[in-house]
Amino acid sequence: MNKMLTGALTGAMMFGGFAAQAAEDVTLQLKWVTQAQFAGYYVALDKGFYEEEGLNVTINPGGPDIAPVQVLAGGGADVILDWMPSALAARENGVPVVNIAQPFASSGMMLTCRKDSGIKTPADFRGKTLGVWFFGNEYPFLSWMSKLGIPTDGGPDGVTVLKQGFNVDPILQGQADCVSTMTYNEYWQIIDAGLTPDDLVVFKYEDQGVATLEDGMYVLEENLNDAAFVDKMVRFVRASMKGWKWAEENPDEAAMIVLDNDASGAQTEEHQKRMMREIAKLTAGSDGTLDEAAYQRTVDSLLSGGSDPVITKEPEGAWTHMITDQALK
Repeated sequence: MNKMLTGALTGAMMFGGFAAQAAEDVTLQLKWVTQAQFAGYYVALDKGFYEEEGLNVTINPGGPDIAPVQVLAGGGADVILDWMPSALAARENGVPVVNIAQPFASSGMMLTCRKDSGIKTPADFRGKTLGVWFFGNEYPFLSWMSKLGIPTDGGPDGVTVLKQGFNVDPILQGQADCVSTMTYNEYWQIIDAGLTPDDLVVFKYEDQGVATLEDGMYVLEENLNDAAFVDKMVRFVRASMKGWKWAEENPDEAAMIVLDNDASGAQTEEHQKRMMREIAKLTAGSDGTLDEAAYQRTVDSLLSGGSDPVITKEPEGAWTHMITDQALK
């Protein structure tokens, strides 16, 4: 009888052990298509870092018609990657997103101009045509123009805003004097198209004092009241940051992992390796904890929009250290 009972208990314990070890599903929605911008997550998946944390992670690529906040609000993801201007604007407009981790410590956003346009300083933007990304990516630009006191409705004293697609064609085809670029992507597309660094004038948002935080992790506020969800996000952030550190230390290998996960086949090895080396500069020094000073600079920039600010009041509850504090123990 005792042996039978012991066997039954052992079986139950084994069954319970398997149940406890069953991987929990997490869906991550990227801000853009599969590329080295998101290498840390693909590395964490490839190297088994998520599996080690008991997670079964699905990474959904983004695209020009995918708004991560809408995906999150609609229940299509547990956690999304977004730029803070877009996230804070969404929060003010009724979608209660919360930043739980910030792997990117620096901004990669730039405005890249043709030198033959005559632009040497931001004061020379007046009367020019500038390519700007929308879908939430326009907010840092609008804040910058507001800070400079330059209208964005055209005319000799303002700038004409060209709604830029996610390419650099306007500067190559002479439709715009400047276009939006990232240090790790579109700038190099211009170079690959035949222009040289000497043909260009680059204005980094970081240098202009209007840089805002990019590629943070966001969840819905209500989910943070669920202890099980919080625990799952702690494990997700811990594994993701492990992936990011590995990617920083092994950029070429990380780029190849990204390529292995690119179902579209649109990316090239040279471009992804170059992108990963540039991305590593933006995540360097970050352990995933949101820097409060950088957060406040972002907020101040977004509030300084004159008569049409990106956000109209100081956000409350827009971020938490609860997840990273536990993930970094």
